[in-house]
Amino acid sequence: MSQPVPDTGLVTDEMKTQYSGEGYMVLESVVRPDMLDLLREECAYFLGYYDGQMDAAGEATQGLSHRGRRYFISNRYRLSSRMWQFIFSPLMAEIATSVLGDTVHLFHEQWVIKGAEQGMKFDWHQDSGYVKRGDPGTSHPPYLTCWCNLDDVSEENGTVFLLPHSRGNTRDTIYAHEQEEGTNDLIGYTGSDPGIAIEVPAGSIVAFTSYNFHRSGANTSPTMRRVYLPQYSGAPIMLSGGSGPKGMAVPFVAGGRIIYDRERDVA
Repeated sequence: MSQPVPDTGLVTDEMKTQYSGEGYMVLESVVRPDMLDLLREECAYFLGYYDGQMDAAGEATQGLSHRGRRYFISNRYRLSSRMWQFIFSPLMAEIATSVLGDTVHLFHEQWVIKGAEQGMKFDWHQDSGYVKRGDPGTSHPPYLTCWCNLDDVSEENGTVFLLPHSRGNTRDTIYAHEQEEGTNDLIGYTGSDPGIAIEVPAGSIVAFTSYNFHRSGANTSPTMRRVYLPQYSGAPIMLSGGSGPKGMAVPFVAGGRIIYDRERDVA
């Protein structure tokens, strides 16, 4: 059964204006404590699962992931019986529709984890830069990244730094990115602007467009820095060659109503 997307006023007009103009907004402490506990438990499971996969393969590096230092664990939510409750929640529907409109699809989701004391930095990039790297002809509109921190974040433990559109010149442009040897990071900005460090308590959501440049520092703290990162688009992002959609393209909201069907999704 579908249900209407709530309108609780969580996303204020001021936030919407900032997102429209500069490409980001910050919602502090909006994830319920019970849901935050769920995410932390699921994070522990997926981290152990991924470490086991890397060990079985005899590899310490897979793509952007470096064992014990930095992890990107992507598009595995269907392996969980509970993750859908957050990804397709009324909370995420309200945030997504506030900037994307009445139709929303899940595009991508991943855990981004930095190990204690040795968590690696992640260099300046646009999320859409990774799409462009795999599909140079892409012309997709910006999608929404929701950076949901499971821990209090600061410069010490490797929080995200953002460049607003007015400082990164990113309102309408996906830049070419170059791959950094060793880390496998794609780098799209090499200027001197340090960006805005986002320091917020656990359970906050930093929402920004896939065109905004962002980076994160190293984790030098004694504990992990854990983030869950679902990304949503207003319509499926299509491959430039016309062969089909890029990413997951899971229907979430249509006509302002939550239509996600768990049974159909996992069938």
